[in-house]
Amino acid sequence: MDIYNLISSSHFESAEVAPKVIETEEEYDRVLAVAGRLTFCKNRTPEEQALHKLIVTLIEAYEAQNYPMDESAPYEILQHIMEVSDTRQADLVGIIGSSGVVSEVVNGKRSISKAQAKALGDYFKVTPSLFI
Repeated sequence: MDIYNLISSSHFESAEVAPKVIETEEEYDRVLAVAGRLTFCKNRTPEEQALHKLIVTLIEAYEAQNYPMDESAPYEILQHIMEVSDTRQADLVGIIGSSGVVSEVVNGKRSISKAQAKALGDYFKVTPSLFI
């Protein structure tokens, strides 16, 4: 089964997953939702794994063009990830430090250590290098 046959399989409908360049914010949101479901899908088939890899590549290309992070400070990236994941500062207490430390990190008053970056990467399931 190839990717195009998978699209019409039981997990996904062709209108939902059409591997193509993402051009609009609506397409981006839709593909993000599909990628999220595939990410947490247990026992992905080889075709689903291939589709996931393709979709992630398309998402990364769209984000690189529309949301460049080259100029973003690590705390700004953290703020963005917290916002889109509905994470509160209180949720990070114990993960990167006390409530005071979390507040200082989130507000850019304290830099993020390598250990904190690793903990944040594990917590949000992203690469720790985003926070360094």
